[in-house]
Amino acid sequence: MNGHMLIFGMGYTASRLAEHLRGQGWQVTGTRRMSGEGAVAFDDRFAVLHALESATHILSSVPPLAEGIDPVLAAYGEDIAGSGARWAGYLSSTGVYGDTGGAWVDESAPIGQGRRTARAEADLAWQALRPDMHVFRLPGIYGPGRSALDRVREGKAHRIDLPHQIFSRIHADDIVGAMIASFAGAPGVYNIADDLPASQNAVIEYACDLLGQPWPPLRTLEEARLSPMAMGFYAENRRISNGKAKRVLSWVPTYSDYKQGLSALLAAGA
Repeated sequence: MNGHMLIFGMGYTASRLAEHLRGQGWQVTGTRRMSGEGAVAFDDRFAVLHALESATHILSSVPPLAEGIDPVLAAYGEDIAGSGARWAGYLSSTGVYGDTGGAWVDESAPIGQGRRTARAEADLAWQALRPDMHVFRLPGIYGPGRSALDRVREGKAHRIDLPHQIFSRIHADDIVGAMIASFAGAPGVYNIADDLPASQNAVIEYACDLLGQPWPPLRTLEEARLSPMAMGFYAENRRISNGKAKRVLSWVPTYSDYKQGLSALLAAGA
């Protein structure tokens, strides 16, 4: 059954969800800083509440601000809580788990131990907002226009000399698939990751091989001169388990590992 999806924050992943749903005949309303085609201004309370009245599904992809405030909860939390929508979701981050030293982590693990304390607080607040809330904890996201292939082409790819550093990742379209699977699934917290955590070096090396380019030199973190955000990325090391989403939502990633995902992107010209 088609519905009306209201999306707070039309970012990369949310926009791919919107595109898919519109292709299936859904009405999709998104919020942005400024109104435009298919979107309303976040600060236009009248327009947002009007959309909320008819929304059957509500999603927030907006992260908390630097000062720790979740702008969607602050502005519209009570309205979302009282909405008659039959599904609600929030895109969170596996960063809420902090560093696990490369160990596997599932949804039962404690959160708020790492650098993403504001995100962890928002995660918990969204869980408490409605009994039908679906919280999706996401690792590194890649897809068309946003992958290791693009970084290699742009000369921005790095190989860092951290041989035991492991990350999980997920193709944006597999996040879309998980959200759609959850429309008929139980609420709760779900890790949405592929089946093969891997080092960033392995991903970059495979992207280079696909493009027929040499691997970047192996450098220390200091030599790479990464941004503070990227440095934070390398400060944590974990493997994300996706077993709950598979069991409860009957979700299976289309791209079970980075090799399948990158190969498909290249074949599609992305």
